[in-house]
Amino acid sequence: MTDGSDRDAGDGEKRPHRFSEGQGFEDTYEGFDLDPPELDVDLSKVDPVDSRALTDMLDERQIPKGAVDVDQLIDVGLEYIQINRYEQATETLERAARLSDDDGSAQEAWVNKGAAHAELEEFDEAIGAYREALQVDDDSEHAATAETNLAYALWESGRSEQALDHAERAVEIDPRFGQAWYNRGFFLAERGLNEEAVDCLDNAIRLGFDNAEVLEEKAAALEQLGEDEEAERLSERADEIRKRAEERMVE
Repeated sequence: MTDGSDRDAGDGEKRPHRFSEGQGFEDTYEGFDLDPPELDVDLSKVDPVDSRALTDMLDERQIPKGAVDVDQLIDVGLEYIQINRYEQATETLERAARLSDDDGSAQEAWVNKGAAHAELEEFDEAIGAYREALQVDDDSEHAATAETNLAYALWESGRSEQALDHAERAVEIDPRFGQAWYNRGFFLAERGLNEEAVDCLDNAIRLGFDNAEVLEEKAAALEQLGEDEEAERLSERADEIRKRAEERMVE
C-alpha cells in the first residue's frame, strides 16, 4: 500500500514515486470526492448532529419544485392535525412550504404549521411559522389568518401589546374575518377598553363567529360597563350552546 510519498530506494537515496503514464485526464477534469456535492454542508450553519438538516437539504436539491403535489402534502399535514399528531404535521407542512412554487400554497402550509405548533404549546415556533407566512405575502386571505394566529401566539408568550397590533392588522387585511374581530375585542377588553371591545365582538357575531367563547367575552365586557342584565342573558345563552355541544358528543 502506498501513500504517494517518496520512498527510500535502499541506497539512502530517494526516488520519486512514478504514477501511471496512461491517457491521463482532460483539462476540464475537476477531480472527485468520496462525498457527493449534496453532502457538502457548511458546518457553521448546520449542526452536524441535527438528523433532519441533511434530509431537508437533500429534499431541496434532489426534488425540484413542482415535482411534488404540494396541495396533497398540505392535506396530509391537516389530517395529522385532525388526529392530534402535531409533530408529524409540523414536519409535513414545513416540507410542503419549502417545496411549493406557489405563494398561496406555501403561505397556507406555513400558517397550518404554526397552528400545529400552537397545539403543542410551542409558541415561539408558532410565531416563527406565522412570520414566515407573512414574508410570503402580507396582504392576502391567508395573511389575515396568519396575523390573527400570530396575535394569539404572541399573547400566549406574554407579549400582549404586540398581540393587539397584529389583531388590528388582521382586521385591516380582511374586515369580514369574524375571528379577527373576536381577537381584537379580546385584547381590547384585556386593556379595559370594554366599549370598543363590545363593538368588535358584535362584528364577530354578525360575521358568523358566534360561539360560547365570544358570547362569554362580550358578557364580561358588558358586566364591566354595568350592563348586568344583558351580560347575564348572554352568559345563559353561552351555557346553552355548551350544553348542546356536550349532548351531541354523547350521542
